Amino acid sequence: MVFLSGDRLGARPLARFLRVGPAPSWADLIAFLLLAATAVLVLRGAGEMSEPLSRLHTTPVTLDPARLPEYALLTTLRMFAALGASLLFTFTVATLAAKSRKAELVIVPALDILQSVPVLGFLTFTVTFFMGLFPGRELGVECAAIFAIFTSQAWNMAFSFYQSLRTIPTDLDEVSQQFGFSPWRRFVRLELPFATPGLVWNVMMSMSGGWFFVVASEAITVGKTTIALPGIGSWLSLAIDRQDMKAVSIGVGAMAVVILLYDQLVFRPIVAWADKFRFEQTASQDRPGSWVYDLVRRTRWLRLAAAPLNWPARAMAAVDWPTVRVEPVRLGPKAARALDGLWLAVIAVAVAAAVWWIWTFVSRTLHWNDVLVVFGLGLATLARVVVLIALTSLIWAPIGVWIGLRPAWAERLQPIAQFLAAFPANVLFPFVVVAIVALHADPNIWLSPLMVLGTQWYILFNVIAGASAIPSDMKEAAGIFGIRGWQWWRQVALPAIFPYYVTGALTASGGSWNASIVAEAVTWGDKHLEAAGLGAFIAKATADGDGARVALGVAVMSIFVIAFNRMLWRPMYRFAERRLRLA
Repeated sequence: MVFLSGDRLGARPLARFLRVGPAPSWADLIAFLLLAATAVLVLRGAGEMSEPLSRLHTTPVTLDPARLPEYALLTTLRMFAALGASLLFTFTVATLAAKSRKAELVIVPALDILQSVPVLGFLTFTVTFFMGLFPGRELGVECAAIFAIFTSQAWNMAFSFYQSLRTIPTDLDEVSQQFGFSPWRRFVRLELPFATPGLVWNVMMSMSGGWFFVVASEAITVGKTTIALPGIGSWLSLAIDRQDMKAVSIGVGAMAVVILLYDQLVFRPIVAWADKFRFEQTASQDRPGSWVYDLVRRTRWLRLAAAPLNWPARAMAAVDWPTVRVEPVRLGPKAARALDGLWLAVIAVAVAAAVWWIWTFVSRTLHWNDVLVVFGLGLATLARVVVLIALTSLIWAPIGVWIGLRPAWAERLQPIAQFLAAFPANVLFPFVVVAIVALHADPNIWLSPLMVLGTQWYILFNVIAGASAIPSDMKEAAGIFGIRGWQWWRQVALPAIFPYYVTGALTASGGSWNASIVAEAVTWGDKHLEAAGLGAFIAKATADGDGARVALGVAVMSIFVIAFNRMLWRPMYRFAERRLRLA
């Protein structure tokens, strides 16, 4: 693992300029053109997002292929804006949860709930709020769409960062304490570098997860309110409504082109750069590559121009921010238990107040019989989630290990995996509906695979991250001692990937609850298929604008998710923290 270090040459740009000479290289020219094109596209897209709201009615979304590049640009900007907000959320909330046991009691269950709440569950209550912040402006609807995409990205990244901070190797933790690192220096010198390799793969997965729900985020329908923002999601929604398979194919093709472009220009360079933060004592022989990363390293003028911009970041990383040294209050066992009990009581009161508020809102139109029915639907969805996560784990865990141990294959399969993870379930609706109707199949069974169409990739991406993070010296030692077959899986592979797998399976489980809203109720033309489950219940309540039923469905879903996570995934997290740390 390589810690962040100061660049003394970066502090002398004039000397470097005189040494390399004034002539730019061919790499500078290509890099300048890429940066200029990116800046122009961002400025144009941002300008369109700030137009008056009436423009959405005067220039509605059409299926004209000539406008598809513009739609692709706007969708991409929304997704990267949501990704930036997700990173900020991850670095603050996940760090707080990992460092404070009392904060963890609140944050982790909240993340469990939030990752499972369907996107439409957020849109029901947030569209009006954001439109009120920017009345008469398209920016309000844009913020609502960006927030909806944020809710499909942030939780996975937060769990990944939280897991990394909780499994920092003991020897590195002891070294940081011996050197007296302040909390800030510890974060930038140890915690952030150690968590970066796994976080990068989860950022890619979160970006693809945003694509999965981009149709619901851009084509917003809540009750009688329908707003279609220009974008690929609205294009696909309109094409599906018109049953235009040619337009659907064109939209999916545009999505594939966008994914390939940002994979090559953004994520692949980041993967190559993040490889230096792997925790290992010997250098890896197989390193991920990127032509953009190599191009930037060959530039002359670009690196000189960026040198002044590096000074603030390096200065912040080098500064040992003053902290107030306060001697901790020594509490006896009884006092500590009393304080913990008081904190739990405060949490219990807050939860009781939330339950009371929800029940007061729901009980105006619903009764106990409705609650029992919704709990029964929740059990049906729970059964689907358990079976599907078990099956996808058996399939993707071995494949993820194989890919993660072969960087060359990871480079080839990375954009393909991102595209498959981003593939909207709505596109498969016509094929699924036609097949189920023709074969007289049971929708309760055959609609279920749509729930893991996008969420199964959380397992694959996290297992790839875990396998690629296995130290080279550990792999070499296993080879020297002749560890092979099942022994290799039991003593090397499974312990190494287990913390990552738990993060992937936990987020896949929550994402499956989230995806149930589009998987359990499918419509194509005049044909409508519905599976008995909580997702179909929430989808119907949202379409009817029934806020009470939406609130009841989301509340019951939250109860199921928290109970399931507490009984299964949390004990696995604790086991990984205690027994499977690298040391």
